[in-house]
Amino acid sequence: MMRARYWHALDDGRVQCDLCPRHCRLKHGVRGACFVRRNDHGVLVLTSYGRTSGFCIDPIEKKPLYHYFPGSSVFSFGTVGCHLACRHCQNWHLSAATDDALLARAATPEQIAEAAVRSGCASVAITYNDPIPSLEFAVDVAAACRERGIGTVAVTNGYVDSEPGQEFFSAMDAANVDLKGFTESFYRRICSAHLEPVLETLRLIGSLRAAGGPWLEITNLIIPGENDSDEEIHAMTSWIVQSLGPEVPLHFSAFRPAWRMLDHMPTPRATLARARDIAIANGLRYVYTGNVYDPEGGVTRCAECGAVLMSRVGFETRIGALGPGGVCSRCARPVPGVFA
Repeated sequence: MMRARYWHALDDGRVQCDLCPRHCRLKHGVRGACFVRRNDHGVLVLTSYGRTSGFCIDPIEKKPLYHYFPGSSVFSFGTVGCHLACRHCQNWHLSAATDDALLARAATPEQIAEAAVRSGCASVAITYNDPIPSLEFAVDVAAACRERGIGTVAVTNGYVDSEPGQEFFSAMDAANVDLKGFTESFYRRICSAHLEPVLETLRLIGSLRAAGGPWLEITNLIIPGENDSDEEIHAMTSWIVQSLGPEVPLHFSAFRPAWRMLDHMPTPRATLARARDIAIANGLRYVYTGNVYDPEGGVTRCAECGAVLMSRVGFETRIGALGPGGVCSRCARPVPGVFA
């Protein structure tokens, strides 16, 4: 374990974590909601530094990132714990873990970066559970990767305070933020969190991106009866266009019953198609569907001439009219993203 950043001592002997909007106030020996940050004799420590729950080489499309080195491999790893409590979590065995033994594989940031280089990966992804509670470890991994010329990707819920968020996302080369819904009620009932801090994080990444910061894509997992109304999808996609711009890729993903939401039905393909239509009608130019077989939902078209730039079947990307440097080979319009 190592001394954490973003906390302060309280007069009663507790410490307050200032990493995320939960602001956990912890007595000696007590862990925060994320599980990996703990008060150790009046000092907040990170217990997951240099420890992982395993490694895997994935296609970058699995994160999902469709406009960041498409077709490349990414060296993925995670830790344990999460500062949200989503009832539908697909990786609940890691995010809701309360056992340090799951952190079975030790690795320094330098070892992770070197393993990615040896594996021929273009980037490293911190994924499976949320990387924000392990901020210090994630930032050091990103620094080690940059020294070796490879990128770092964060797959995250975006639930973080502004100052640590600035440090975290400035260290990343790309991020996929899970915008879980677009009502305060959904975030409270399903995730035990709040909506506005996630919107603030998206605005922050947008401003960083404008100054050459991380590439951003957004995922929205649609759960039948919870966040699938036309009104909510309209409000969310309109907000993205107005606040972040029309070129941010948006992924609508199908829900599969998991953990504490086994009583819900899987998302129909028609629901994802309807959501995609609403998003496109509201001005978003790159809208995708996932977790279902939907060939059109995996196609990237030129916003100028309509040429098929890339198409996807599962996690396999097929390059079409995407020219060198990320331009349409038919009309020369630049395609937003990061391309080899």
